[in-house]
Amino acid sequence: MKKHYTTKSPEETCSVAAALAAELQPGAVLAFHGELGSGKTCFIQGLAAALGVEAAVSSPTYTLVNEYRGRLPLHHMDLYRVADAGEALHLGLDEYLYGDGVTAIEWPEVVAGLLPSSALHIYLRMGIGLDDREIFFRTGEEPPP
Repeated sequence: MKKHYTTKSPEETCSVAAALAAELQPGAVLAFHGELGSGKTCFIQGLAAALGVEAAVSSPTYTLVNEYRGRLPLHHMDLYRVADAGEALHLGLDEYLYGDGVTAIEWPEVVAGLLPSSALHIYLRMGIGLDDREIFFRTGEEPPP
């Protein structure tokens, strides 16, 4: 899958996420790439809302994993502070990758070799305006243009 979106506000970013949420099946793995402040957590908030999650969604930078209940369980992981794939496995990553929910991983580079080939890689880039974002969907590890 190759898709590209340009959004002008957090609401538009959430709309792109909602459209994706409608297509997700149990076991989906989403790998989020982008600099700090590029909109990864905003996108996941939109995804969660579209999945029927009622709880407030925030980045699990210090807890590493937040779990939410919705139409599908949502497992939101932030691997920014994880040293390597071994540490991620020790934390139970494999249970999430092959579970019955949607696993959304921020900073997936540290576990790139462990991700299933079906993982959807979502790249977010800041645009010219404060709220402008470019969003690229790719299957496999093919980087965006």
